[in-house]
Amino acid sequence: MDIFGLVLVIAVAFGFAYTNGFHDSANAIATSVSTRALTPKAALLMAAVMNLLGAFLGEGVAQTVSKGIIATPSGGHGMVILWSALIGAIAWNLVTWYFGLPSSSTHALFGGMVGAALAGGTQVYWTGLWEKVILPMITSPIAGLILGFALMVAILWIFRHSNPHRSKRGFRVAQTVSAAAMALGHGLQDTQKTMGVVVMALTISGHYSGNNIPTWVKISTALVMALGTWAGGWRIMRTLGRRIIELDPPQGFAAESVSSLVLYVTAYVYKVPVSTTHVITSAIMGVGATKRVRAVRWGVAKDIVLGWFITLPAAGLVAALVFWLSWAIVG
Repeated sequence: MDIFGLVLVIAVAFGFAYTNGFHDSANAIATSVSTRALTPKAALLMAAVMNLLGAFLGEGVAQTVSKGIIATPSGGHGMVILWSALIGAIAWNLVTWYFGLPSSSTHALFGGMVGAALAGGTQVYWTGLWEKVILPMITSPIAGLILGFALMVAILWIFRHSNPHRSKRGFRVAQTVSAAAMALGHGLQDTQKTMGVVVMALTISGHYSGNNIPTWVKISTALVMALGTWAGGWRIMRTLGRRIIELDPPQGFAAESVSSLVLYVTAYVYKVPVSTTHVITSAIMGVGATKRVRAVRWGVAKDIVLGWFITLPAAGLVAALVFWLSWAIVG
């Protein structure tokens, strides 16, 4: 039963990684596709490859996920908690994907973990949740908004005397680099979250007691997320690339560059998991506001922000319901 539970939880974790890939692939490539810097197929292939590479660049975020949010539960009870957390996160990913809402797979996972832990009577590290999840959820979009605005202002000033058509061509080429950096940052951040859950499952089952992430976990998780990325996320891509504001190449370059910076700093310096969705969306708002504040479709932005704040409790509620149902069957 322990082996069956372990295999089941790892399979569901890979399912979450796959949905994370197609749900969040738009984060890295929406701006490049909407500005025609890259074709959709080329952008998806690039994002899949860079997501794969990004998975091998660090472990700090995975350690936070596996040890810093909830106490590691034990035995079959612990496996049901992890199973329920992942089902809650996957369910919310699918709902928001269907409606084209760029919500956070990151916070869907953490909402699922907290909801399942509370339902299962497992300790939640509230200080860790605040410091590692809630606070970065607030500060990272603010950083994306401010830095996006600042970088776009700098670009407008530096290229104020340049030929507009020539500048746009140049930034369209530069976007291939900034989009790749964004995809690499997404792999660095998001793949590690699934790795952390898999390591927790291995620890609960008694099959692992080390501190580092096993190589096979890195490789398998990265491959699954890359496949999910290749599957694409066209509904969300339309929201990010067109509905918030019509982007041009300089704006796309600025938004992607700022988002990449935030992802790298939070992963390497602070070792906190942040949402690539939150960061790129706020950066798009920031660069768009330099055109004129009313150029940003703030009604759409408001709906997106509302989705951010309901993700944690919504995924947590689903996870809690799944736990009670599952434990009633197997407990």
